[in-house]
Amino acid sequence: SLKSGLFHYSKRIHACVYLWLQEPFEDGFANGEELTPAEEAAAKEASESKGVVKFGWIKGVLVRCMLNIWGVMLFIRMTWIVGQAGIAYSCIIVVMATVVTTITGCSTSAIATNGFVRGGGAYYLISRSLGPEFGGSIGLIFAFANAVAVAMYVVGFAETVVELLIVRGNSGALMLDEINDVRIIGTITVILLLGVSVAGMEWEAKAQIFLLFILVTAIFNYFIGTFIPVESKEKFGFFSYDAGILADNFGPDFRGETFFSVFSIFFPAATGILAGANISGDLADPQMAIPKGTLLAILITGLVYIGVAISAGACIVRDATGMESNVTLSGLNCTDAACKFGYDFTSCCGCVSECLVLQVMSVVSGFGPLITAGIFSATLSSALASLVSAPKVFQALCKDNIYPGIAVFGKGYGKNNEPLRGYFLTFGIALAFILIAELNIIAPIISNFFLASYALINFSVFHASLANSPGWRPSFKYYNMWVSLAGAILCCVVMFIINWWAALLTNVIVLSLYIYVSYKKPGEPDWTVRHSIKCGVGCSDGVVSSRPQCLVMTGAPNSRPALLHLVHAFTKNNEPVCVDHSSRRPNFKELNSDMLRYQRWLLNNSSKAFYTPVVAEDLRQGTQYLLQAAGLGRLRPNTLVLGFKNDWRIGDIKDVETYINLMHDAFDFQYGVVILRLREGLDISHIQGQGTVLYTEPLHQPVSFKQYVDVVVSVDMSKDSDGDSSKPSSKATSVQNSPAVQKGQGSAFTESLCVCVSEKRSPTLPLNVADQRLLDASQQFQQKQGKGTIDVWWLFDDGGLTLLIPYLIANKKKWKDCKIRVFIGGKINRIDHDRRAMATLLSKFRIDFSDITVLGDINTKPKSEGLTEFAQMIEPYKLKEDDMEQEAAEKLKSEEPWRITDNELELYRAKSNRQIRLNELLKEHSSTANLIVMSMPLARKGAVSSALYMAWLDTISKDLPPILLVRGNHQSVLTFYS
Repeated sequence: SLKSGLFHYSKRIHACVYLWLQEPFEDGFANGEELTPAEEAAAKEASESKGVVKFGWIKGVLVRCMLNIWGVMLFIRMTWIVGQAGIAYSCIIVVMATVVTTITGCSTSAIATNGFVRGGGAYYLISRSLGPEFGGSIGLIFAFANAVAVAMYVVGFAETVVELLIVRGNSGALMLDEINDVRIIGTITVILLLGVSVAGMEWEAKAQIFLLFILVTAIFNYFIGTFIPVESKEKFGFFSYDAGILADNFGPDFRGETFFSVFSIFFPAATGILAGANISGDLADPQMAIPKGTLLAILITGLVYIGVAISAGACIVRDATGMESNVTLSGLNCTDAACKFGYDFTSCCGCVSECLVLQVMSVVSGFGPLITAGIFSATLSSALASLVSAPKVFQALCKDNIYPGIAVFGKGYGKNNEPLRGYFLTFGIALAFILIAELNIIAPIISNFFLASYALINFSVFHASLANSPGWRPSFKYYNMWVSLAGAILCCVVMFIINWWAALLTNVIVLSLYIYVSYKKPGEPDWTVRHSIKCGVGCSDGVVSSRPQCLVMTGAPNSRPALLHLVHAFTKNNEPVCVDHSSRRPNFKELNSDMLRYQRWLLNNSSKAFYTPVVAEDLRQGTQYLLQAAGLGRLRPNTLVLGFKNDWRIGDIKDVETYINLMHDAFDFQYGVVILRLREGLDISHIQGQGTVLYTEPLHQPVSFKQYVDVVVSVDMSKDSDGDSSKPSSKATSVQNSPAVQKGQGSAFTESLCVCVSEKRSPTLPLNVADQRLLDASQQFQQKQGKGTIDVWWLFDDGGLTLLIPYLIANKKKWKDCKIRVFIGGKINRIDHDRRAMATLLSKFRIDFSDITVLGDINTKPKSEGLTEFAQMIEPYKLKEDDMEQEAAEKLKSEEPWRITDNELELYRAKSNRQIRLNELLKEHSSTANLIVMSMPLARKGAVSSALYMAWLDTISKDLPPILLVRGNHQSVLTFYS
């Protein structure tokens, strides 16, 4: 049973924002007399982040992504691409690459804003969305690709240095030879980069800012140079902007290349969009930083690439020798764009400055050495970012214990949990490839590794959107599931365009690692896509993707359709379980016949339900059987749904004891509890023959599930009249009206996870006004709801069920026009503060709401009429020990524990007054709501008598629109605050 005191539902802000679950009516109202949830979250966040260095979206994401996307390709290969493909095709190539990265950026943003993001970058995003098989395989190769990318960038830097030494020193400046000098310079460079990384993320971020400054300066230097024509640069093909040059370079002139081969050369320049996401654990607010920084970086770098392509094509001729002795002509017979300037470059062997590929942007720029500095900045910054990214991703992979023998690298050091061992491992891998100094073969494989990661990120978004799980509610709205699917397909296509055999090799490696993880089934962390049903608040780092699995006590499947229709709204037609209970000695043949009849009815009403009779001594014992045995595996229910017991004041009070004990039993079995109350009532079994019918026509569109059950049902259905609803109805007793089984009488109750639809027919006999209202009310949740509200009275934290149910209902088509209004308790002197804090909190939970009302007068004294009515309600159930001897009073109390003692009444007088006051507030604020969802008051088992507790429930919910009293269990309720 639930114990008294305080429960810590969560140690993670993202899961439950560190709210306290209080035993209601012991220490006051949550959200009323205690700290607000937002204040608790802020306090917890402040204590956890003390001394930890966190980065914002500019320094943490934007800078890193721009440095990685620009890279060395901007200075070394962009003009060559324009010479081969022309301005038009070059822009198309840049746009194609940008489309792929933009779609992936949107998908990354959607995942990053769908709950709290911890360290691990692409690995964390994929593993928490698609599970450990995909996440583990991609995480390993992604970390390895980043490690080898360090070597690629460092070798690019070293080769540039060696070429400068050769040009300026005429080979005399070399230490040994070209290949060994690359190794020596590369080794020294990677050691220095390792020192910067080990010094800490703060130093690394400062180095990135410095390198970005140099890189941006070099880019501006190039664009400024395009407007400054210099005669000495004409021999290199630069004549400043000219319409003739632009027209000549507009079309392609492929020389030994094709469009796709040029695209494959350029596309690796676009990889780098995950540079910011890879350090997600070091970001102050990943949900804001990753979308804003990544997408802005893609936009800026894409515009710069297009700007360079257009400017280069408009001011540099396609062919130039670079030799002044044979370019000046007196009588020109050539026809290219350089002719009118007095130059003939027809003898040139290739495309734009082919002989000076590394130096053409230096020639154009205003100050050539700045371009060289830009090349150094691009290579070193990319190498530094990869050197930091690889250990971060690998550390997250090691902590999840996916592969054996690598956990040692998951250990973190210092206040920022730096993966020092991972740094040295990355350094070792990079150094090995630097010493090889030949990366032409491994380069396309690395690009394919990145593309495989992008493809799976896009597919993750498509998969989550298609499943339409309640845990998938990203605050980033600018994505589309079909666009993400197209992005995943594009990434796969680009993989084969770049290098078909590398793409095949990448797929083989990913598939092998996937099979290994699937076969070994290592100790998984909180893989929410698998184990979310048994997770309580705070048990998962990711996002829970399951809906409540409900055990609904309805009697016969068609006896309380309103209850079933409402449950269907938040269970998405998951497989329900319908159970008939009887206390009499059963006729098993009749019992089986009823089971087959109701199963056929469920099937014909498109409800994937299971109807299973259970025989027990009484209702409580039968319910306990169901709580233990209902469902199978992941389909086990975790929420008990009941109808409100309207006749508790006129029936046997022992039935009330049983009814209350059902709820306590549910909590003992780690279930949540939901109670639905309608003013008109729920049970329509007495008008079954007039208003609704059970019908069992043959199935015309069978599916596999129906085909299976149809074979079973057909065995005995020919002996029964399926249309006869009076037979089961005569045995059914309302759980709402008679929760206890009377001696010698039959009783039936049914539980369902989902929907059982009754069809309304023209009544054969006229219904009285009350029955007609009851019948109309039973169908109200089947009708489209107009513009209205779903009012959520969140008075206690129950693990999220009070917010989860209205969120799920509001997403249904019938309820899409209804807005969610949230009511919370607060203090009269800080209503505005509490409203802002709760708005911030709900925004973090990605919950759309139309209004927040803070109830500052929740603890004021109720009106005298309410007090009088409550006193009259409980008067028959008082023990009145003052009118009898103490011994007699104690004996009566032990025999009738449901009675209310004077001491209990005085002890809980303030709590009773609060329930009366709540009803007044509900009538004042929510009298016109389509549905009210309210946190249900909860008392410890045995602490409050059944009669008093039932009076509280009755008082709180009477004379209101449809109201759901909800109370989650910390181990049964799904995590909603991911």
